[in-house]
Amino acid sequence: MTPAEPRPIICLVTDGRRAASRDDEEYVRFLGAAAVAGVDLIQIRERGLDDRRLLSLVRGAVRAAADTGARVIVNDRVDVALAAGAAGVHLRADSAPPERVRPIVPPGFVLGRSVHGEDEALRAATSPVDYLILGTVYPTASKPGGGPWLGLSAVERVSRATPVPLLAIGGVTADKVGSIAAAGAAGFAAIGLFAELQKDAAEAGVDAALRTLVAELRSAFRRGVVGR
Repeated sequence: MTPAEPRPIICLVTDGRRAASRDDEEYVRFLGAAAVAGVDLIQIRERGLDDRRLLSLVRGAVRAAADTGARVIVNDRVDVALAAGAAGVHLRADSAPPERVRPIVPPGFVLGRSVHGEDEALRAATSPVDYLILGTVYPTASKPGGGPWLGLSAVERVSRATPVPLLAIGGVTADKVGSIAAAGAAGFAAIGLFAELQKDAAEAGVDAALRTLVAELRSAFRRGVVGR
């Protein structure tokens, strides 16, 4: 993943609090539909699952995303990502540092990292990562009471200061995507945006709803880039 990669980079992040009660096969079908719809990254973020179920879920997601442009990455668990044949791993601030992970993974393995402030982002950008996710940018139901929020000014400053692709996360909705693009981000990551669609759309209409949403997000982002 490089700064020259087509924009925007759209990352769907799963959330165990919303997914744990769902059937794994149903959830894998949803992730596969998101991949077909044009999501670029699917981050499996399921910290509450035991190792066996997590491995099964990731393997299912990898199979479901095969032959699409989407890449499946695993939050924190390098071992699970490698065992499942995932495309990469997303590191938290308290995960193993990228400098330790890079030598033990195959060429082309994607490394991402979460950052929560400008100084942290600039330090992380000097490590062997392929992208950064900065948040929380807007208030979000995923982290109630989790302020203060960074805002678009932080996205703009970090985007200008580092060549590493930066994704914004936190409270991302379709009407905010243009502003995120205008701030210089390479894309965005979202939890609730996709989780709410899965909850609200009838099963028969999920595929079409995902295609419509992803097309809307890409269009809004590109308008934001043009307007910069």
